[in-house]
Amino acid sequence: MANRFKPDLTWADATPEHVFLNRRAFMAGAVAAGGIAGNAVAAVPFEEDEKPNAWEEITQYNNFYEFGTGKGDPAEYAEALTTDPWEIEIGGLVDKPGTYSFKDIMKEMTVEERIYRFRCVEAWSMIIPWNGFELADLLNLAGVQDGAKYVAFETLVRPEEMWGQQRNYIDWPYREGLRLDEAMHPLTIMATGLYGKPMPNQNGAPIRLVVPWKYGFKSIKSIVKITLTDEQPQTSWNMLQPSEYGFYSNVNPEVDHPRWSQASERRVGGGLLARRVPTLMFNGYEEEVSGLYEGLNLAKNF
Repeated sequence: MANRFKPDLTWADATPEHVFLNRRAFMAGAVAAGGIAGNAVAAVPFEEDEKPNAWEEITQYNNFYEFGTGKGDPAEYAEALTTDPWEIEIGGLVDKPGTYSFKDIMKEMTVEERIYRFRCVEAWSMIIPWNGFELADLLNLAGVQDGAKYVAFETLVRPEEMWGQQRNYIDWPYREGLRLDEAMHPLTIMATGLYGKPMPNQNGAPIRLVVPWKYGFKSIKSIVKITLTDEQPQTSWNMLQPSEYGFYSNVNPEVDHPRWSQASERRVGGGLLARRVPTLMFNGYEEEVSGLYEGLNLAKNF
């Protein structure tokens, strides 16, 4: 698959030296497990003074409520999650509905490296080197029917391994949704790894959604169900707090959260003195995605 974006970032830009030097040793195994492919590319530039977050920062500071509400809970408890074997049910308005094994999906996909900004609605952010494939490729594999307008996602429900699901702060399963054109956009990926390694459990193993111009909670993790539909699907945070979290949830510094400003963000790394930086419209991807929302009231449809 050809890279559609300016490849001005390289593997070395995103990877610590010791990982870079060992890349050849783990590449073959990572391909099979959903990590990086031999023809992987770096994509989507960011400012020159922005450096990718370290592996430890990305894997130790997470929102994954299936394992608890604390930022460190996923790293502490997600080891209990069994991710092999893994299957994804794809249904609704598709030509080939069915249950697809993760391993079979990966045989059909081209894994790329995508270095993206990640912005949480809580006003913290990271720079993350994902590995994955375009969601459009998976949807095309299943065959999108003409009537489809939205894509709905659901996370695994397994409370014996995901202890947070033993509590009712969210109506499980966790749900997320996109408009079809958002889902088919080439920036939208299904991520299967970080830094060339298979996705850690606490980050959404074995496969998660990444939509870089939306707030981070839109990135549903450990996906087991994808449904193509002609109706706007329910999403967990909108169900929980409809006055605070809209369906679109695009990164928009001009629209404050009801309880805090979205004009700036705290870059994870550096402790309590971590610098705050201005938040960019659509998280810096305005040129690529603003056309999706022409005529839409971005203040109302936040």
